Amino acid sequence: MTHLPELHGEHLWLREPRATDLTAFERIYTHRILTRYLGIDRMDARQAQDAFAQCLAQPYTHPRRRHTLAICAPGDDTMVGTMGLLVEDYGRNAMLTGLVLLPDAPVRGHGHEAGRLLMAYGFGPLGLHRIWAGHRADHTRMRDVMLAAGLRPEATLRELFHTQGRWHDVTTYSAVAPEWRHSATHAEQAVLAAAHSLQSS
Repeated sequence: MTHLPELHGEHLWLREPRATDLTAFERIYTHRILTRYLGIDRMDARQAQDAFAQCLAQPYTHPRRRHTLAICAPGDDTMVGTMGLLVEDYGRNAMLTGLVLLPDAPVRGHGHEAGRLLMAYGFGPLGLHRIWAGHRADHTRMRDVMLAAGLRPEATLRELFHTQGRWHDVTTYSAVAPEWRHSATHAEQAVLAAAHSLQSS
């Protein structure tokens, strides 16, 4: 079993999902607005429950490739959003996935910090070299989030995924470890400096 440690930033922190997070997870992935720009269609309750069960099972896979984490506010372990890291099967690459915050989340405006914490974990303990992310080309507000996370614009991938009955272009960004480390905050430096091995039990 491979669990990620808690990752603490200035305005939010990340942890592994728990069974008690199901209600928040369902609220996110069955929400018409919150799922509007995701690479998957809005789920019904049963689909959300199945997807949540897969998230809970991630630490039991080997090697672990998917890391879907709960976003929480400082001093509170209530899940108010999600974000993930998908480690690719080749090279030392990964993709940031699924940043979603509930409308009433006290950490709104700091979503980029969730990405930065995951990047610090990827570039540190996971030993990754390159991390990339993307957003629907028409979701222009995400550009600022990507840049704040330390990702550089890279390309536009034409008609990458199909949701809501049509194909969507995706604008991509990337960061490489040697460059990104220079912008790391004190909290991110602490994550980077962690032992280069997963916590296992």
